Amino acid sequence: MSNRRLVIAGTGSGVGKTTLTIGLMAALRQAGYRVQGFKCGPDYIDPTYHTTVTERTSRNIDSWMLEHDMVREIVARASEDADISIMEGVMGFFDGKNPLTNEGTTAEISLITNSPVLLVVNCASMARSAAAIVKGFQQFLPEANIVGVIANRVGSEGHYKLVKAAIEQECHIPVVGYLKRNDDLTIPERHLGLIPSIERGELTPFFEQLGKLVHDTIDIEKVYELALAPKIEINEPIFTKPSVPQVKIAVARDAAFNFYYEENFELLKAYGAELVEFSPLKGEVVPQDADGLYIGGGFPEEFAETLAQQIDVKNSVRAAIQKGIPTLAECGGFMFLTDGIVTTDDTCHEMVGLIPGQVRMQTKLAALGYREVTGKQGNFLFKGDIQAKGHEFHYSTFHSEKEFSPAYDTKGMRGMKEEGYMNNNLIAGYTHFHFGSSTKMVENWVEQCKAVKKERRDAV
Repeated sequence: MSNRRLVIAGTGSGVGKTTLTIGLMAALRQAGYRVQGFKCGPDYIDPTYHTTVTERTSRNIDSWMLEHDMVREIVARASEDADISIMEGVMGFFDGKNPLTNEGTTAEISLITNSPVLLVVNCASMARSAAAIVKGFQQFLPEANIVGVIANRVGSEGHYKLVKAAIEQECHIPVVGYLKRNDDLTIPERHLGLIPSIERGELTPFFEQLGKLVHDTIDIEKVYELALAPKIEINEPIFTKPSVPQVKIAVARDAAFNFYYEENFELLKAYGAELVEFSPLKGEVVPQDADGLYIGGGFPEEFAETLAQQIDVKNSVRAAIQKGIPTLAECGGFMFLTDGIVTTDDTCHEMVGLIPGQVRMQTKLAALGYREVTGKQGNFLFKGDIQAKGHEFHYSTFHSEKEFSPAYDTKGMRGMKEEGYMNNNLIAGYTHFHFGSSTKMVENWVEQCKAVKKERRDAV
């Protein structure tokens, strides 16, 4: 296992951390290194960049949703055959779930994994003041191992030299390089067509150019040197795959449905599930031998017209769920199962029609934040009075004139609310779960699939 890893942390939102992280990954690849990407926090978009650039599946690590031992194991497992791991932070270094603690912050991830930190500072219109910012971050949490700085958005090489001299004199850590202020270097806007454009390779030339620019002004070998870190020790492995799968779970996965944590798949496999992917966009139906169904989040609204035309797909989803196979639909999957999606131009596109009501898209954010979740009575995922953690992030609202059974009680910053839809073995809602927050959920799901499979077999 590689013992080189770096946390790339920003001093705040808007410092260009994601652009720099992608550039570093590309430059390290161009230098011949095998790079493993990680993203701190509940983000499905940035890992797609990492995966494209490194050609390795990027992993999410979240110190609020996951036990710390699980965070360490995820990093250790994914880094086994990499030369260096790059862990992109979330927001600013000290920004997380609670403004009064380091809970859920990039700083906490750096401590949990005992990883050195490279601090990205927006140095536009400042020189010596940059040193004050860096020193403040050093003193705010002295046990965090900030080993170097990258000066971002400098005006010129001369400006960079001023910043470098001030930081190195006052903070006693190296400034390993810089990027000039250049609007052309910004990661393309995160519009809802982002995933498809990455999958089509349209951003590859941009990533290659970014890697070359980073290589020109940042000391890549110094970055590699600073990344040396202690080996992560694993006490008792959590991700162990059984020799023979016991059930088959169909997973909707394409440009419309792609918001999944890789570890959710790993945990399903560890508890005895074989995963079979199908693409609703391409007209692929739910496999007839599926014992369970998983429809994750994504961008169904961007493909609403195409999805509405996939009659065979919708019929297969409806038939599978009505047959009773245990199903989880998260956010975009939940939207897909409603009567229809009303896009911002007020056009209604007919969806599967199992959940009575419509989803209406809007231009402003409808919900954002972490959620603590308990299941309503009868929710098969939450048997055993368990709790799980997840998050919401969506621009749509659900409207129904019929009474239905909510699936969850969720707790966020604004208090408790009922959320989702439940009917027999169908559990759906806006909440995105990380199964690592409660592996009992996975066990319950697989056991429910086994029970339904046995009932069907006995009935023949």
